[in-house]
Amino acid sequence: MRIGGENTRSIWVQPDGWSVGIFDQRRLPWSIERLTLMDAEDAVNAIADMATRGAPLIGAVAAYGLALALRSDPGDAMLEHAYRRIVGARPTAVNLRWALDRVLDWVAPMSPEIRAIEAYAEAARICDEDVAMNRAIGEAGLPLIQQIAARRKGRPVNILTHCNAGWLATVDWGTATAPIYLAHDAGIAIHVWVDETRPRNQGALTALELAEHGVPHSYIVDNAGGLLMQRGEVDMVIVGTDRVTANGDVVNKIGTYLKALAARAHDIPFLVALPASTYDPATPCGSDVEIEERGSEEVAIVSGEDAGRVRSIRLTASGTRNPAFDITPAALVTAYITNKGVIDSMDALTRTLHPK
Repeated sequence: MRIGGENTRSIWVQPDGWSVGIFDQRRLPWSIERLTLMDAEDAVNAIADMATRGAPLIGAVAAYGLALALRSDPGDAMLEHAYRRIVGARPTAVNLRWALDRVLDWVAPMSPEIRAIEAYAEAARICDEDVAMNRAIGEAGLPLIQQIAARRKGRPVNILTHCNAGWLATVDWGTATAPIYLAHDAGIAIHVWVDETRPRNQGALTALELAEHGVPHSYIVDNAGGLLMQRGEVDMVIVGTDRVTANGDVVNKIGTYLKALAARAHDIPFLVALPASTYDPATPCGSDVEIEERGSEEVAIVSGEDAGRVRSIRLTASGTRNPAFDITPAALVTAYITNKGVIDSMDALTRTLHPK
């Protein structure tokens, strides 16, 4: 995808052949700044401080973080230590552990001399697979937009999304945005309602992405979605997810549950886009997932650009609480858009994403 007029992925190996580059998403959308990860601790800090975010991208950064650790010390003790440090960076997104387990399982049986090389290779495969899976999600979701477009007879299809499940949250294409990009590129008239997604305002990243791609959109406050649905100004809701549990519950950015409730009340399709790596058959239901509670400063302080400078302003002095995710029950989900097709039943979800 494009940012600042440049075609790029959200993560890359630097020209030196070993350090890893990412965008500092704490600075977006006001400025495009890049970070270089030199060791596993850099990867931990980038994930924990949300310099990088989005479940699939967190997994990719974690995979490269383990490779960076093994570059400095390929022994068993470092492998175990780095794994534990990185896996504890954030608790909710399942892709973090999934990617680390892949790299660990791949290199653990190997001799230390080749572990770092093989860890880099596995991390690269994870990234390439993520791009392919997201493109497949787009192809699976495109017909759903086409069906609504046919009924709209040339009028734009209005899509509401929450948080940033775009290419900045993955390696490329995004999950929720992949069908949107393909629909736009196919000449379908679409318009996206972009939730701001307080407290970190990740919707601003979605708006940045859509603007770079030329997709018509409007940035709205989180509480506007219900009114827009009530007025018939939303045709479908598409969100990403940090984890889908065995029973189909969706763990995603705080506020997703309310969008699902409003969509159900107004008979609007509520669609969840995810790659197979985000399905977690080992966790029975959403209530079994540890919901991350982040620092109160994210709620109490807001950042923005003023005359070319990024400034932070305190909104409240005390009394804040900051749960980062909520749980949308499977019963509120119309369908799951996956890299293996559109799935509209729990049995099919398990059979398709976790065949025995």
